[in-house]
Amino acid sequence: MTAPAHPRRAAQAIDALRHGWPVRVTGADGALTLLCAETGFEAGGTVAPRLLISAARAATLKLANQRDAAVPEAPVMIRAAEPFTLPLGRALADPSQDLIHPLAGPFRADPIAAHGAAVAAMTLARLAGVLPCFLVDPAPTSDPVACDVADLAAFQDPARLSIQARAHLPTAAADACEIVAFRAPDDLREHVALIVGEQRGDRTPLVRLHSECLTGDVLTSLKCDCGPQLDAALHAMADEAANGGYGVLLYLRQEGRGIGLINKLRAYRLQDQGYDTVDANNRLGLPTEARDFPVAARMLRLLGIGPIRLMTNNPAKVAALAETGVVVADRVPHALPANPHNARYLDTKRDRTGHLL
Repeated sequence: MTAPAHPRRAAQAIDALRHGWPVRVTGADGALTLLCAETGFEAGGTVAPRLLISAARAATLKLANQRDAAVPEAPVMIRAAEPFTLPLGRALADPSQDLIHPLAGPFRADPIAAHGAAVAAMTLARLAGVLPCFLVDPAPTSDPVACDVADLAAFQDPARLSIQARAHLPTAAADACEIVAFRAPDDLREHVALIVGEQRGDRTPLVRLHSECLTGDVLTSLKCDCGPQLDAALHAMADEAANGGYGVLLYLRQEGRGIGLINKLRAYRLQDQGYDTVDANNRLGLPTEARDFPVAARMLRLLGIGPIRLMTNNPAKVAALAETGVVVADRVPHALPANPHNARYLDTKRDRTGHLL
């Protein structure tokens, strides 16, 4: 009989990865005991016979061709002549360190028997905001934190999200705004919606999905267009409200398109070395797009919102919402002028991720 899934075990595994504790991930085809190379801490000189890395890193190590690495975050198991140590694992995990730590080998790829567990481990690493690189069967090690693939699926279920608080929040764009906060059990991310104007059932709201961007929204970074997009969206919604409609901003706590702040800054360092946004993410072994659109759909449903007019230049975002059952009645363009620092970023969005600029 299959044991029930426990989302809290996935939350504990994510916490364990941040703290550097070992985890044991179990899937239908087997289990893996893993220690995160980036954060791992074990006394006594921990070593492991194998390393679990991403396909993108495996391609850099000449262990996978570009076709095999088409899904950069896919797991690859490697083995070396000598056991892996934590310092070697850390050097192999971060491509921004390649020029400082030349890659030592030789390495060879091994088959992955517990493939489901390996895929889940890559997702757990992304949710924890750490690099996807693990020592496999490390020794010596303490008792690992257990997590099943089903636990992770339950943890990611958007149905667990609920409204936790709401309040009036006057903003610079409009006085009549209400902020609504959402949270799921065991998840530290707290998403918010800002309703600009009076919500009315006879109007189709102007909606903007905005992923958190500390550098752009708060620090006024010129590397992206996030801050100006946020400001322009709020003022467009204020105009809607002034004309009898209303707007809804969904502020999603998915920094760096879902890869986390630290990994986003690592990608920035790779961009400084000449890589574009997509290649920088992929060299880290992370997806180009890791945002959780079902969470946005759940937020809209909890707010009682039906069809929407979506402010976006990204047709893939329209399609992703449509897959969750959200009716996008209209796509409203949301393009802003480039500056000398983000022109290449905007070109990459147009040329490689299909944005309409």
